[in-house]
Amino acid sequence: MKIAVVGAAGMVGSRVVDEAARRGHDLVAVFRSGRPAALPAGVTAVEGDAHDVGRMSALFDGADAVVAATRPAPGHEHTAVPTTTALLDAAAKAGKRILVVGGAAPLRLPGSPDRLVVDSPEYVPAPYRAIAAASHAQLDACRAHPADWVYLSPPAVLEPGHRTGTYRRGTTTLIATADGTSRISAEDLAVAVLDELENPGEDEHFTVGYE
Repeated sequence: MKIAVVGAAGMVGSRVVDEAARRGHDLVAVFRSGRPAALPAGVTAVEGDAHDVGRMSALFDGADAVVAATRPAPGHEHTAVPTTTALLDAAAKAGKRILVVGGAAPLRLPGSPDRLVVDSPEYVPAPYRAIAAASHAQLDACRAHPADWVYLSPPAVLEPGHRTGTYRRGTTTLIATADGTSRISAEDLAVAVLDELENPGEDEHFTVGYE
């Protein structure tokens, strides 16, 4: 499979590139600027602006699937929706399926299906409210778009760690342990991304996490 990864320099994107290369897929790693010094063998690195629909569509044209792993820098959360919409436009133009790695905000709270993570101070402390609101709007933008998309919500805590190769998959409710911990390593999130690309599920919106 040939996979285009946008946001390949980020925490999630870089690990998706590594995981895909580990599984023997062909990779086009799209970076905002500059080529990293080290990439897995066989990865093609290209520069590209996610907002350039024509450029992105051309890059996606030869791929079998697209991963959008972009994340706005602090203070630029308002760019999440236009960036995602541009990538959806490009994927639709190229006729490709796109997996959008988003946020936990639009997930429902365990045991409280009428409440969302975005409304929970427990999982979204004040410093993270802007990016949480942006990811909630990001999913709405996907739902309004005709592209062939799937949206992956990570659990509440996503950070670099170790690849265990195991995780639990859910749909639209946050996965958490009995004490409320909700987390996954970026490495295992990448495993989930590749599992979805190789064996697509039926859910437009799904989540993963540790039990």
